[in-house]
Amino acid sequence: MAELLFETYGVRSVAFGVDAVFSYKYNQLHGICEKDGLAICPGFTTTHVIPFVDGEPVYKGCCRTNIGGYHITDYLKQLLSLKYPHHMARFTWEKVEDLKMEHCYIAPDYALEAQLFQKGGKEAEDKTRCWQLPWVPLPTEEPPSEEEIARKAAIRERQGQRLREMAEAKRSSRINELENQLHGLEFLLQQLGQVQEEDIPSFLSETGYASKQEIELTLTKVTQSLRKAKGEPKPEQAENEEKADSCTSDKYPLINVPDNMLTPDQLKEKKRQIFLKTTTEGRQRAKQKCVEEELERERKTQQDEERRLENPQLYLEQMHTKYKELYEKIELRKRLKTNGGHTNGSNSGGVGRGERLNAAQRERMRLLTTAAFDRGKGEDTFGAKDEDWQLYKLMGKDNDDDDDGADEDEAELARVSSRLQEIDSTFVPKLEPTASQPTITEVPHVRPLTKEDFQIVLGVERFRCPEILFHPNLVGIDQVGLDEMTGVSIRRLPSKDKALENRLTSSVFMTGGCSLFPGINERLEAGIRMLRPCGSPIKVARALDPVLDAWRGASLYAANSRFHQQTFSRADYYEKGEDWLRRYQVRYTL
Repeated sequence: MAELLFETYGVRSVAFGVDAVFSYKYNQLHGICEKDGLAICPGFTTTHVIPFVDGEPVYKGCCRTNIGGYHITDYLKQLLSLKYPHHMARFTWEKVEDLKMEHCYIAPDYALEAQLFQKGGKEAEDKTRCWQLPWVPLPTEEPPSEEEIARKAAIRERQGQRLREMAEAKRSSRINELENQLHGLEFLLQQLGQVQEEDIPSFLSETGYASKQEIELTLTKVTQSLRKAKGEPKPEQAENEEKADSCTSDKYPLINVPDNMLTPDQLKEKKRQIFLKTTTEGRQRAKQKCVEEELERERKTQQDEERRLENPQLYLEQMHTKYKELYEKIELRKRLKTNGGHTNGSNSGGVGRGERLNAAQRERMRLLTTAAFDRGKGEDTFGAKDEDWQLYKLMGKDNDDDDDGADEDEAELARVSSRLQEIDSTFVPKLEPTASQPTITEVPHVRPLTKEDFQIVLGVERFRCPEILFHPNLVGIDQVGLDEMTGVSIRRLPSKDKALENRLTSSVFMTGGCSLFPGINERLEAGIRMLRPCGSPIKVARALDPVLDAWRGASLYAANSRFHQQTFSRADYYEKGEDWLRRYQVRYTL
């Protein structure tokens, strides 16, 4: 520094000093500390302890540790960033520095203070501070006024009236179209009755119909459509069945005719008619079955609703019990079928083939074994008899029965789950991926952000961060704390005078920005008392202004009339060299 000042900037003289010493001398003038004492200065990156004897610093007894306010701020910034990662951009260095100086304090006993916050309670809540970040609540929709509701209702009424008029016009057009088609078919049948037998094919070719039965079937369909469009009631079931039978006999005339009375072409046509009739009847039966199942579901739903209205609490408990039983039953069937686990809950040890198969699989294994070995050691004739092939039907039947039961249970489980979701808002169904259904990642429900989501709560961080002044090992620095530094500094003094040690501990002076933490004087006094003999006088005092007293002391030192005699001039630098500067020691005269 001297080389830079003298050779580059050409200054005339330089004086060096220690900030803690300037602060100590300034506060000594105001009676805060005595001539003999210890100056403790926890600064920005380091902490120093300087002993004073007869008003002058004894640098041989100094002690330094590499811990300071920078490390406290950095530690607090790390803790808040880990605690609130979504607000990490808010924790700028300047803001964390303000939070440190405004909310941090030194705990009298760190372990007891941590236990207090761990247990919680009124006292811990009182010591907790909250920093509210800027937050704008989401706009809330105001309920519509009565005039707005009436206006929307009128609009809906007009739209409904317009739709009803359009539907009525469409219905009238449809009725007219069906009536014209019906009159045309009736006139066509009337004309067909007047045509000679040999002229019927040519007459039908002109109309586009293949036979008289097709015209009658079309007439029946148009009549039914017209009756449905007009809203007339349907005919009785007996009449429908009679008409259906007549239509069937007319549509499939070759079914009841013996084969020996038909030509080869008619036999082919008969087979086609039998196939068409069988397919149609199968579709009708399937449709009827669907209708019956729908009616059965409606009946069950109605019964469930009646039971729920009678005793809602009992009904809810029964539904939960039923859901649990069905779910466990399906899971057990899956484990037995896929060998995903054992019923006894053990996953260790070898398990035989027979223990891993369910009942249907064991039955198929038995049938296959019987088919292979029931004929002795002779020639394998399996398949020569028709009854041998019944074996596959038996195996398929067992498997189908098992799958049908699983499908019914899964359908019932889905129905119960849907019902529980309707009546119980807290019910969450258990979703298990199957082999046929891929695993679907459920999208987490995102709730709207509230005021609490923008609050930074300072609890244990208030005393945990400045605790590194007394326990630097919390941040990985293997050095002593403030209280132990005083003992190290006293032991480094050349003279081992007990009276001098008592005078030093009776005037412990705190300066520097970190000495502003509340409770640091009491904690330092308690720590020094643990190191000194019983009955030793101990007094800790803080500077009038721990931040600016060093500058005030330096300004008084520079304003002294003998200041120019204590400086290191440029001539001294060129004459004596920089080695002499290392032995240079300023006399702090204020």
